[in-house]
Amino acid sequence: MSDWRMRAEAHRAVRILRVVEEAEGFSTLYFRDALCRKAQPGQFIMVWPPGAEEIPMSLSTIGGESSITVKAVGPTSRRLTSLSEGDLIMIRGPFGRGFTLMGEKPLLVAGGTGVAPIKPLVEEMLSRGLEPTLILGARTKDRLLFLNRLRRLLGSKLHIATDDGSLGFSGPASEYAERLLDEGCFDAVYACGPEAMMAAIYRAAERRGLPIQVSLERYMKCAIGLCSSCAIGPYRVCRDGPVFNGEMLRRVLDEFGRRRLDPSGRPTPLEE
Repeated sequence: MSDWRMRAEAHRAVRILRVVEEAEGFSTLYFRDALCRKAQPGQFIMVWPPGAEEIPMSLSTIGGESSITVKAVGPTSRRLTSLSEGDLIMIRGPFGRGFTLMGEKPLLVAGGTGVAPIKPLVEEMLSRGLEPTLILGARTKDRLLFLNRLRRLLGSKLHIATDDGSLGFSGPASEYAERLLDEGCFDAVYACGPEAMMAAIYRAAERRGLPIQVSLERYMKCAIGLCSSCAIGPYRVCRDGPVFNGEMLRRVLDEFGRRRLDPSGRPTPLEE
C-alpha cells in the first residue's frame, strides 16, 4: 500500500478557517489540508466532528483552501453547522472515483446539495478550456447554493430551475435538462442531486446516445471498500464510485433510482 493511501486513510485534524452560511440550514466549512488540495472533483472525505459520528462529505472547494457544504438534517450534520472558526474536525480521505472530463460542451445538472461536487468540476472544466452549461436546481430560490459564484463563472451558461417557480424554470431540474438537451448541442452529461432526478437525466442521456456520469450517495462506514454498507449491484460506492458512468449504471438499473441499503444492510426504497 502506498504512503499516500496510508496517509489518506488515517484520521487527521484540520482547523476550520471560516464558516459561510449559504442558505438557511446550509453551511460551507473551509479548511486547509495537503491531501484534499490534490483531490479530483467528485471525490469525498469522511468527516468526524467532536462528539458525533463520522459521515461522508463531498468536497465543494478544492485548492489552497478546501471545503465541505453541509445541510443540517441529522445529529452529525447539525453538529457540523454549529461549528465556528477555529474549531477542529477530524477527516480522512479523499476517497473514491471522481469525475472524468468528457467532451467540449457538457451539460451539468446539480440539484440541492448535489452542487457541492459539481462546483469544483465546473472550475476544472473552465480551467481546461471547456464550455460547460449548468442547470442549478433547488426547491426554492432561497435554497440555491453558490448562486453568485456560479453566475460569475458561467454567465449566460448558468440556468436556474426551482420546484416552486420562484426563480428560473418552474419545475424539476431533470425536466429542464430534457428541454436543453433537445435545444442544444451537448456532447456529455454530468449530474449530482436527488437520485430520482439523476435517474431521469440518465434515461434522457441514454435516449440521445450521450455519455453520462453521475455521483451516487449511499450509506458509508469504512470508505475503503471493506464493509459493503454502500453496495449497489457488484459495486461499492466508496471505492468504485461515487462517480458512476453510463456503463456502470446499466448494470445496476434494478437499484439505481429505486432502493439502497439502510444502516443495518436491509434494502429500503429511496425517498423521492
